[in-house]
Amino acid sequence: MKTDIKVEVDRLAADPRITDYDFWRSLKNVDNEIFHIANNNEPIPFDMIRWRSILKRARLKRGHA
Repeated sequence: MKTDIKVEVDRLAADPRITDYDFWRSLKNVDNEIFHIANNNEPIPFDMIRWRSILKRARLKRGHA
Protein backbone atom coordinates (compact mmCIF):
# COMPACT_ATOMS: atom_id res chain seq x y z
CA MET A 1 0.00 0.00 0.00
CA LYS A 2 2.79 2.44 0.89
CA THR A 3 4.47 1.91 -2.48
CA ASP A 4 1.14 2.48 -4.22
CA ILE A 5 0.83 5.84 -2.50
CA LYS A 6 4.40 6.83 -3.40
CA VAL A 7 3.91 5.82 -7.04
CA GLU A 8 0.68 7.82 -7.25
CA VAL A 9 2.27 10.85 -5.55
CA ASP A 10 5.21 10.80 -7.97
CA ARG A 11 2.91 10.40 -10.97
CA LEU A 12 0.61 13.26 -9.96
CA ALA A 13 3.41 15.61 -8.93
CA ALA A 14 5.14 15.13 -12.29
CA ASP A 15 1.99 15.57 -14.40
CA PRO A 16 2.18 18.99 -16.08
CA ARG A 17 -1.54 18.90 -16.92
CA ILE A 18 -2.44 19.23 -13.23
CA THR A 19 -2.14 22.79 -12.02
CA ASP A 20 -1.37 23.93 -8.49
CA TYR A 21 -4.94 25.18 -8.33
CA ASP A 22 -6.22 21.70 -9.27
CA PHE A 23 -4.29 20.23 -6.34
CA TRP A 24 -5.58 22.88 -3.96
CA ARG A 25 -9.19 22.56 -5.12
CA SER A 26 -9.17 18.76 -5.03
CA LEU A 27 -7.67 18.72 -1.56
CA LYS A 28 -10.23 21.26 -0.37
CA ASN A 29 -13.08 19.16 -1.81
CA VAL A 30 -11.83 15.99 -0.12
CA ASP A 31 -11.33 17.81 3.20
CA ASN A 32 -14.86 19.27 3.01
CA GLU A 33 -16.37 15.88 2.23
CA ILE A 34 -14.50 14.25 5.12
CA PHE A 35 -15.69 17.04 7.42
CA HIS A 36 -19.34 16.52 6.42
CA ILE A 37 -19.09 12.75 6.86
CA ALA A 38 -17.43 13.11 10.27
CA ASN A 39 -19.96 15.76 11.30
CA ASN A 40 -22.77 13.26 10.64
CA ASN A 41 -20.99 10.65 12.77
CA GLU A 42 -20.60 8.36 9.78
CA PRO A 43 -17.53 6.25 9.08
CA ILE A 44 -15.00 7.95 6.82
CA PRO A 45 -14.07 5.78 3.85
CA PHE A 46 -10.42 4.77 3.94
CA ASP A 47 -10.02 5.69 0.26
CA MET A 48 -10.87 9.31 1.06
CA ILE A 49 -8.16 9.43 3.71
CA ARG A 50 -5.75 7.77 1.29
CA TRP A 51 -6.49 10.30 -1.46
CA ARG A 52 -6.17 13.20 0.95
CA SER A 53 -2.70 11.91 1.84
CA ILE A 54 -1.78 11.46 -1.83
CA LEU A 55 -2.93 14.98 -2.74
CA LYS A 56 -1.09 16.56 0.20
CA ARG A 57 2.14 14.74 -0.59
CA ALA A 58 1.97 15.48 -4.33
CA ARG A 59 1.35 19.15 -3.60
CA LEU A 60 4.30 19.24 -1.19
CA LYS A 61 6.50 17.47 -3.70
CA ARG A 62 5.77 20.29 -6.12
CA GLY A 63 6.91 22.76 -3.49
CA HIS A 64 3.63 24.08 -2.13
CA ALA A 65 2.47 23.72 1.46
